[in-house]
Amino acid sequence: MIPLATVEQETSVETIAGSEILVEMLIRMKAEFVFAYPGGASMPLHQALRAKRERIRTILPRHEQGGTFAAQGVARTTGRAGVCMATSGPGATNLVTGIADAKLDSIPMIAITGQVPQKFIGTDAFQETPMVEVCRAITKHSYLVTDVRDIARIVKEAFYIAETGRPGPVLIDVPKDVQLAELPLSEVDFDPPFELPGYRPEIRKAAPEQISQVVAAIKRSKRPVLYVGGGCILSEASEELTKFALRTGIPVTTTVMGLGAFPGDHEQSLHMLGMHGTAYANYAVDESDLLLAFGVRFDDRVTGKLEEFAKHGKIVHVDIDPSEIHKNKEAHIPINADLKEMLLALNETLTDSDIPDIAEWNSQIADWKQKHPLSYGDSGDNIIQQWAIEQLYEKTKELDPYIAVGVGQHQMWAAQFYKFNKPRRWLSSSGLGTMGFGLPAAMGVQAAFPDALCVDIDGDGSFQMNIQELATLHCEKLPVKILLLNNQHLGMVTQWEDRFMEGRRAHTYLGPVDHPEALGEGDGTQLEETFPKFVQIAEAYGVKARQVRSKADFPAALDEMLNHDGPFLLDVICNYQEHVLPMIPSGLTVKNMILE
Repeated sequence: MIPLATVEQETSVETIAGSEILVEMLIRMKAEFVFAYPGGASMPLHQALRAKRERIRTILPRHEQGGTFAAQGVARTTGRAGVCMATSGPGATNLVTGIADAKLDSIPMIAITGQVPQKFIGTDAFQETPMVEVCRAITKHSYLVTDVRDIARIVKEAFYIAETGRPGPVLIDVPKDVQLAELPLSEVDFDPPFELPGYRPEIRKAAPEQISQVVAAIKRSKRPVLYVGGGCILSEASEELTKFALRTGIPVTTTVMGLGAFPGDHEQSLHMLGMHGTAYANYAVDESDLLLAFGVRFDDRVTGKLEEFAKHGKIVHVDIDPSEIHKNKEAHIPINADLKEMLLALNETLTDSDIPDIAEWNSQIADWKQKHPLSYGDSGDNIIQQWAIEQLYEKTKELDPYIAVGVGQHQMWAAQFYKFNKPRRWLSSSGLGTMGFGLPAAMGVQAAFPDALCVDIDGDGSFQMNIQELATLHCEKLPVKILLLNNQHLGMVTQWEDRFMEGRRAHTYLGPVDHPEALGEGDGTQLEETFPKFVQIAEAYGVKARQVRSKADFPAALDEMLNHDGPFLLDVICNYQEHVLPMIPSGLTVKNMILE
């Protein structure tokens, strides 16, 4: 017979479940939001989140993929890891695209998935998928938690891995039995030591002799160009970059991920380069004698034919990830270092005598800008997408807005015609090019910055990929504004059909298959009947909406959208067969650039 005192002692021990440890660690890692969709294998986690709702906000997306992009919205604008969560099986696999997207754009994210109990792993149990194996190539690191005692350490490590060095997504797969397992609270260390012997992301600094090499190259140059990517934003180096650029007078072009690293409305800005970059940016890079490639990866959408890209000059390549150095393009001065630290050293070392005379070069660039500005044709009273984006820019540029986009023509037009003067205001799925990114990304930003203006510039094809998140906007009171540029087509694919396939339409019209447009038998102007009825759909989700077709009506409609105190969808019926220009066809060079 057990003594009464022993029974009382045992029952008074305070315990904590694995799910509760995980949620407490999220809070201690300063996660303010979790975008989580529940299911059988993640129910304990959701119960723990419910209990901590005063300390961490759980937002229910209407699709797990929407949750990944919302988490990215937080991460891309704050620099801190966003958090998303799903159940096992199909819930977990619905995160995969968003995880891959974060990996390619170097976005810190923690993806937490429920998993079937350990005794069922490998038995093809209901809703079982091997998520670590599925995501191995698209995560920075992955964990399968097998012991409740490891949860605190794993969560702490996951945030550290996701946010340091070159950022990226980390997966934590948590079996249900581990979530339910309990430990005495006294045995849980909420600040455990790391166990990462192979990961040393200490801040890398350029060697003094490397800085001297860069200074010497700058001093000798006559036609230098700064080619700046997302690494500049991720390393918080925009201020140092701008200081360097303004002091030297070197013109600046950015990748689509680098928009906002240098003020887009400054006269030194060449804006975006590459396939749909400005003609003057591409000409400048092609003729440069020194290319200062800072936080870039020489991806194919920028370089086209690699051996012809920037072949006339010396290349300085600075990147925090050593695997990017020489990966696509050989650098004459390769520097594996944190870009901010490198720019700090460069700015300290540079003297007035090191600054080259590039007046003639700047005159040449000014001439290219005058001859080849971004432009578009006269569409009468019909609305074209470039004009609509310009109107949005003029209305909102002083409001410091956050602009998210889907993927397609509207994405490239937004990159061209909306000028960003600050980093972390532009959200674009750039490496993976994931349609459906814009709306949930803006949703995440709005949660993180409830008083800010958050606009999703979207296309009708991309928007429908995650249209269900309209429900989240309404239910979570997130006043995102949606400028829907509706041309009834998959616009970018249609453009390629026009340019390279003699205009043959192959499933790029988004309306009924028996419509003449399905075969391309139209004149490229607005369609009288549109499908689906976005205004009615939005209103069914509780979101205010309006459709507009003419330039005359657009300003008032835009004002209504921007001044509405809740979420708003403006369905803008646009001409189709508008092309994003300039365009360098895939794999070709600046000599093949299409200008009109």
